[in-house]
Amino acid sequence: MQIFDTTLRDGAQREGLTYSVADKLAVARLLDQFGVGFIEGGWPGAVPKDTEFFRRAQTELDLKHAVLVAFGSTRKAGLRAEHDPQLQGLLDAGTPAVCLVAKSDIRHVERALRTTPEENLAMVRDSVLFFKEHGRRVFVDCEHFFDGFRYNPEYTRSVVQAALDAGAERVVLCDTNGGMLPSFVTKAIQDLGVDPALLGMHAQNDTECAVANTIAAVEAGVRHVQGTANGYGERPGNADIFAVVANLQLKLGMQVLPDGCLEQMAHVSHAIAEIANIAPDTHQAYVGSAAFAHKAGLHASAIKVDPALYNHIDPALVGNGMTILVTEMAGRASIELKSRELGLDLAGHPDTVSKVVDRVKTLEARGWSFEAADASFELMVRQALGENTTPFTLESYRVIVEHREDGAVVSEATVKMRVRGERVIATAEGNGPVNALDQALRQALTRHFPSIKGLELADYKVRILAGSHGTDAVTRVLVETVNEQGDDWTTVGVHENVVEASWHALVDALSYSLTTHQTMPETAANVGNAR
Repeated sequence: MQIFDTTLRDGAQREGLTYSVADKLAVARLLDQFGVGFIEGGWPGAVPKDTEFFRRAQTELDLKHAVLVAFGSTRKAGLRAEHDPQLQGLLDAGTPAVCLVAKSDIRHVERALRTTPEENLAMVRDSVLFFKEHGRRVFVDCEHFFDGFRYNPEYTRSVVQAALDAGAERVVLCDTNGGMLPSFVTKAIQDLGVDPALLGMHAQNDTECAVANTIAAVEAGVRHVQGTANGYGERPGNADIFAVVANLQLKLGMQVLPDGCLEQMAHVSHAIAEIANIAPDTHQAYVGSAAFAHKAGLHASAIKVDPALYNHIDPALVGNGMTILVTEMAGRASIELKSRELGLDLAGHPDTVSKVVDRVKTLEARGWSFEAADASFELMVRQALGENTTPFTLESYRVIVEHREDGAVVSEATVKMRVRGERVIATAEGNGPVNALDQALRQALTRHFPSIKGLELADYKVRILAGSHGTDAVTRVLVETVNEQGDDWTTVGVHENVVEASWHALVDALSYSLTTHQTMPETAANVGNAR
């Protein structure tokens, strides 16, 4: 089975996605790490950036698994192959293989190419022969194959045969418009009358069936599949190469990647998303952070007995992990599993489990959510176990927002608290009330806990809760914090006042760091967190 990745060519056509040459080189290395057999790098000669990529690839890429492929079209009508500058550009790319796109729908031949059916067949034959004579492996993408085969099966079949007769290694059946369903794909391959092992499949995702269509083609005998990382591509995208590969290897039992490569899948998916500057899809099959996340208490009860009861595979096979979400749906099993995931064993603490279950349900009813706030949940569990999790006692805080005559807006916060028996008052300014409060809180604690200096507020999200309206609506605040080691955690706060909600989240953020990274003073009162 050939795994042919076209992230750097077809995937780069996604709206809003732009790769630099350095980006393309980095993506190619990741795809090679994942173990694909072929990496289609772009269209040299037609796209200057791609020409530069192939030039640099000759000295900067040391591929262990993949063969680099240059993409282009068949020769122009009325022009000999050896005189076509576009074919010469492909040759100059110096890749061991080329992929040529050919028109296989008679309507496109006559209306788009504006040439005769016979000349188009000659263009396919001449182009394949040209590269074969220069020692290149040749793949031919039959553009609009499925639509063309439905309209005029005889002509479309003749294009496929012309490519094979000229020596193409695989002829790829392209669902260019993305309108096929699995049954359509299976029937076309069966009716084509060509050995399916000589064929490939390239599916667009306009019916949300690109992966299913690709698997259907394989089950019909095709032995070459194309796709892109995370399904990137024009319009709704292409077949997601990660889902395709995982389905082939884990569901159909086909060893399509070298040993040890499948486990790289989640890492490679997320790394490519970062290079593309596209947020990873949390609900993406196999590699999404929520792909093996369980929320319902019924699921958790079964998973506690055997994780395989609600996971279709072991997440570790694709480099992912299972997550238990804590919500109002949580039962005792959910709380135990989530706590175990966080390193807290509640197996011998049935009363604590009951206490946490009740607390979660009560708080969730008031708008709190712990699905994305593991740190706040861990603090709750530790409190229920009798641990001290807050190193100070709050007396009061005050936040002032001043709009000055020159238009400047300045926020000032003052906090009064007791830290290790000492009364501390700290005042700080910030670019907003929450920032000022955060600065004052850190200033008050830094002398006793110097590690707080290394913390950074990485993200701050505010959401108006459903069912609440207007300026007096209940708000939920999520705060993401990161330390100098790169560890990050998220905490939550809820209140009618956005500053108070933010206070809860900020206190949890600092308390979590102090609880998990240094010893807490046993005498400190645990009243900083209003939960």
